[in-house]
Formats: sequence, C-alpha cells, structure tokens
Amino acid sequence: MERALQAIAEPRRRAILRLIRDRERTVGEIARQFEVTRPAISQHLRVLKEAGLVAERRDGTRRYYRALPEGLSELRAYLEGFWDHRPEALKQAVEAESRPTARDTEGRRRDG
Repeated sequence: MERALQAIAEPRRRAILRLIRDRERTVGEIARQFEVTRPAISQHLRVLKEAGLVAERRDGTRRYYRALPEGLSELRAYLEGFWDHRPEALKQAVEAESRPTARDTEGRRRDG
C-alpha cells in the first residue's frame, strides 16, 4: 500500500492512470498527452508498475500499458475505512441535535 500511495502522490502519475484506465496505450500515445519527454513518461510508468498499479504488455518493440484496478484494492479498502464510520457519526450527531433536551422538555411543560 505504501508504494501505491507514493506512486499516486505525483499528479502526473494520477493523470496517466486516468488515461490508461479504460484502454491500454503505448508509451508514445501516453507521452503525447503531456509536455514532457518519453523517457520521463517511461519513468512514471515504471514507478506505477513497481507499485502494482499498471501492467505492461510487449508486442515487438512496442510496450502497451493499462491500469490495474486491483492494484488499488488494498489502498481503496484502507481509504474506505475512513468513510465507513463517518456516515454513522453524522447520523448520531443529527439524532442528538433533534432529540429534545431536559431543558426543552421542562420549558414545554411550563408553557403548555
């Protein structure tokens, strides 16, 4: 998970993942989308591959890359852990605010 976090910390790598999320692309196709050199894109792809976020397929001299959603599964599970209890905490806070307090109840009895 640490490698995945470090890999996606760089904005260009996140952009590369979005680009290859739906279909595989060659390094050249990916590089054309950015204002950096092909070797720079290759370096980003290497980091993503080492983190288990990208798969590489060779066809002759071409290399094709595609995102591996399963590579993010551990990271996703970790992040979802933060959200699992958030809705419950929000629900409890709302319910606590909508419950009448002892002071509210006493005031209604006196007024009513």
